[in-house]
Amino acid sequence: MSEPILSVRGLYGRYGKVTALSDAALDVGAGQIVTVIGANGAGKSTLLGAIMGSLPINGSANGDIIYAHEQVSRWPVERRVAAGMSLVPERRELFASMSVYDNLMLGAFRRYRSRDKQWDDELEHVFELFPRLKERCTQAAGTLSGGERQMLALGRALMAKPKLLMLDEPSLGLAPLIVREIFHIISRLRETGVATLLVEQNARAALQVADYGYVLETGTVALSGPANELADNPRVIESYLGLGKRDQVA
Repeated sequence: MSEPILSVRGLYGRYGKVTALSDAALDVGAGQIVTVIGANGAGKSTLLGAIMGSLPINGSANGDIIYAHEQVSRWPVERRVAAGMSLVPERRELFASMSVYDNLMLGAFRRYRSRDKQWDDELEHVFELFPRLKERCTQAAGTLSGGERQMLALGRALMAKPKLLMLDEPSLGLAPLIVREIFHIISRLRETGVATLLVEQNARAALQVADYGYVLETGTVALSGPANELADNPRVIESYLGLGKRDQVA
């Protein structure tokens, strides 16, 4: 793995007295796609929330989170965002009554506020990745299809020009053809140099695009390794891939 932009060690996540994440450890190399796979309730979203500092009000996290050589575990979420961390949540959280263009511009608001003169340069790159968004630029976000909303959520995150992009279940609720398209776009993120941490229940799709993977079971990292080796691991095949493990997404 290349030099980590993110290193997590001994990370715990709790909701009240319930421990959802236990002693988790992972690394994300600069410019790499790293995936965390696991069943519902395995602690995947808790992991992302803990890294981003955005757990619900009844949640808490402790452990070491080293991002770009800095200990950020006590940073508020706003400071993490300003440092280049970005999370696309499972619910996407778009502004439904606003246009596609305005949603994208909101993604660049921090750069605009900090007087970054190139704050809107990312727009053409986003439109290159997602030509459908350019076609629907003036359309209200709430009128988009599920796949288009996911594209918009990804595009809005990229407008902030993140160094670390975290994706929570990007395939959730999407038709198989749209899932292929979304994962093809995720694989292209390597071209941007952004590091990507992909949390996904669709293990087959995730392992096909990732460089490295972790298997999370009941809040604990049970397995890790290069994505192609995990895809051939009998335990992963039996639990997450099934007999069709060689079916291709792309």
